[in-house]
Amino acid sequence: MASLLQPDRVIYLVRGEKKIRAPLSQLYFCRYCSELRSLECVSHEVDSHYCPSCLENMPSAEAKLKKNRCANCFDCPCCMHTLSTRATNIPAPLPDDPTKTAMKKAYYLACGFCRWTSRDVGMADKSVASGGWQEPENPHSQRINKLIEYYQQLAHREKQERDRKKLARRRQCMPLAFSEKYGLGTRLQRQRPGAPISSLAGLSLKEGEDQKEITIEPAQALDEVEPLPEDCYTRPISLPEVTTLRQRLLQPDFQPAGASQLHPRHKHLLMKRSLRCRKCEHNLSKPEFNPTSIKFKIQLVAVSYIPEVRIMSIPNLRYMKESQVLLTLTNPVENITHVTLAACEEEDPDDINSTAKIIVPTKELVLAGKDAAAEYDELAEPQDFQDDPDVIAFRKSNKIGFFIKVIPQKEEDADVVVSFKIRHDFRNLTAPVRPSEEGAEVPAEAIWLTHHVELSLGPLAP
Repeated sequence: MASLLQPDRVIYLVRGEKKIRAPLSQLYFCRYCSELRSLECVSHEVDSHYCPSCLENMPSAEAKLKKNRCANCFDCPCCMHTLSTRATNIPAPLPDDPTKTAMKKAYYLACGFCRWTSRDVGMADKSVASGGWQEPENPHSQRINKLIEYYQQLAHREKQERDRKKLARRRQCMPLAFSEKYGLGTRLQRQRPGAPISSLAGLSLKEGEDQKEITIEPAQALDEVEPLPEDCYTRPISLPEVTTLRQRLLQPDFQPAGASQLHPRHKHLLMKRSLRCRKCEHNLSKPEFNPTSIKFKIQLVAVSYIPEVRIMSIPNLRYMKESQVLLTLTNPVENITHVTLAACEEEDPDDINSTAKIIVPTKELVLAGKDAAAEYDELAEPQDFQDDPDVIAFRKSNKIGFFIKVIPQKEEDADVVVSFKIRHDFRNLTAPVRPSEEGAEVPAEAIWLTHHVELSLGPLAP
């Protein structure tokens, strides 16, 4: 199948905050809005943080405190693979008799991919398998921490000024005596815990005045820099001893120039995130909280609700010559779906990439419901849909193959692109079932959805 490993050749249009074209496998479907959603039209929410190596789960506050890194797992500074703890026996003097030695277990970090070990950079072995390993101290850590505190204080002060201006605009038409007479100041103070009444009335006192003022010294430019070593241009370069650009950027606080200065880095945490529709605020995707589980509590992917169009075979396309292309259409739901195809109109604002004219079947296409056990049931009788052989090439379970005709209109080296509309019925089976007056359950009403589909059929034949 031509588009099995090339999903970008069949794309669907998403009409969200901005128009986005993406394959159906990368889209979501909101059952409450009955619209397609892409990653750019949903809200991303972080559910949990976890380490991909030891699968330790931690809350967001703890992950922020640890700078989104695991305290127990390390990455190799050379090849960025996960380091493992190795055990070995080393001779150690006895405490009672220093002249005698005994074998003692020692632990060190080693990479199973590039054979880097913590001994290569002079890190001392540990007597226990787990524990704090020796880490280099950043010489500029005090300066960085002071800058962070200063800018946090600056951001807090700007936030107070914005809040103060909002309160000033709110009380322009309310005299102070009126507010105090009827106790409005006390009510406002109750609504904003911790806010002094004077800041609401006269705006004379500033919040946080008793806090210690943090000042920083501006950085000074140096007129003289350290000279280069005398053998800088004459010493032969050994490439294994020089770090690559990627290795230096992975340690921005040190940026080691030599391989002997590389130290292991704590492993970055991963996160599980939920996706929420911005229009109705319902969840489109929500994974399970346990890091060892790859299942989802909610996963409304579009391929589970929207009929999927794929390209099966493409003939040689020639300029202004009619060609017949075979497409497949798959029904992902369990009930029968009716599909109609229509060519785009001349002044369609969505049709901006078409380079060929398309002729689609005028008859309605009927897709059988998805049945996972149908292909294993040999005694099941096939349904008779009375297909037209000029339109339907084959039918198998919930998938059909049908023909479209394409006439390229531009003689260019670029790919031939055609666009059309696909209209199908959809029943929201998750909606609450309403009982009828006779007591029987009324099935969910069908709604008709329309999608804009674009096909990339490749270049013209020479």
